[in-house]
Amino acid sequence: MKALILGASRGLGLGLTRQWLARGFDVVATRRGEAAGLEEVHRSYPQALRLEKVDIDHPAEVTALAERLAGEAFDLLLVNAGVASPPEVPLAKVADAEISRVLFTNAISPIRAAEALSGLVAPTGTIAFMTSILGSIARCTGGYELYRVSKAALNMAAVCFAAHDANKARTVLLLHPGWVRTDMGGPRAPLDVETATKGLAATINGHHGKGGVAYLDYQGETLPW
Repeated sequence: MKALILGASRGLGLGLTRQWLARGFDVVATRRGEAAGLEEVHRSYPQALRLEKVDIDHPAEVTALAERLAGEAFDLLLVNAGVASPPEVPLAKVADAEISRVLFTNAISPIRAAEALSGLVAPTGTIAFMTSILGSIARCTGGYELYRVSKAALNMAAVCFAAHDANKARTVLLLHPGWVRTDMGGPRAPLDVETATKGLAATINGHHGKGGVAYLDYQGETLPW
């Protein structure tokens, strides 16, 4: 079994890399630059873990990755990408450049990456995107406006991606990891990385091979769009 994890340098991506390696997968994990934690994991799994450098905001780098991996078949493609925005600033007051940065990284680049790499995913494989409950329109309570918009856009774009994917047997998952103690989640978050990623891995495993699109949290609960 093989997994391709985009955005594995730290936090949830690094935790998920550990989870899949512990389950006996061969893993290709990407990072944008130096990643001490990922290098340490590689020393523990030198045969099973392959490291690649790619920034998904740069399409040429994603295309080059697809070319380097040509001929390989992955059971799982996991796209873990996201940047935060000030939670208290209303969308109308956010600078144009910041809107472009957050929307591009959180919504556009993950879908473009999945499009470029989907040919590497097995016919009954899984393509998973890291999203958030903050992207749920039904659960919106205000605040984090730009971030909410970006994750809602990712959710919609992933559903569109699944709709035009010629291989209908593949599973597309949108995953909410919970509020996790990472650089983005901060020290007040109630969940540690191991708990969140163990739950995410179990959720992915539980839906692998089912086909269709699902919006789920780390405990496997279905979330309202």
